[in-house]
Amino acid sequence: MPQTSNGLRLAIWDVDGTLVDSRAVIQACMEAAFRDTGLTPPDYDATRRIVGLSLAAGIAQLAPPDLGAARLEFLVDAYRHTFTRLRADPALHEPMYDGALEVLDYLKQDGWLLAIATGKTHRGLDGLFAKHDIKSYFDTVWCADDGPGKPHPFMVEQSMRALGCAPAQSLMIGDAIHDIAMGRAAGVRSLGVSWGFGRADELQDAGADEVHHEFRTLTESLAAFAPA
Repeated sequence: MPQTSNGLRLAIWDVDGTLVDSRAVIQACMEAAFRDTGLTPPDYDATRRIVGLSLAAGIAQLAPPDLGAARLEFLVDAYRHTFTRLRADPALHEPMYDGALEVLDYLKQDGWLLAIATGKTHRGLDGLFAKHDIKSYFDTVWCADDGPGKPHPFMVEQSMRALGCAPAQSLMIGDAIHDIAMGRAAGVRSLGVSWGFGRADELQDAGADEVHHEFRTLTESLAAFAPA
């Protein structure tokens, strides 16, 4: 496989909706938080459009524009409390997508570097790692509380900087338009997946270089990746 002189290849992964099916959990938390704040909960179609943004930024988009700073802060805290409670519930169903673990295995065995760029906080990501033992796959992890969130390129740029990779050696993989926008802003090839929160047409319109509907074709694309 043709590679740049140092032979590095970096796959930067979103988490929610890309590796882990968190759709039901996120919607349940959003509905509970809005009800606790005395507001009409958003429907799933509204919620899915803000997933990937930092929690505060996403909820601010869903909240009434005249809510006020104090109630907005209460709303964000209500979401966090509900999420913490649900994650502690043994009955919580937040599985990895079929094929996710296999592609992570393949990439590590093939010598790739792996990173996470997520709208989760480190606390939220640690909770996910406690449920799914995948932390060891990743060489660097960047979250919403490290700096500017999606679609700002910060997390992708920091991933590349931490691992010594150039944009031509790096890929962003995510299910939301915010993932694609972040990757494009950082100058990396950006691959969309259609099994999460974003629709295929939305990912294409956002400028995804490819949109995949199953892990098989995504893995084939990664196997063929040849850094310039």
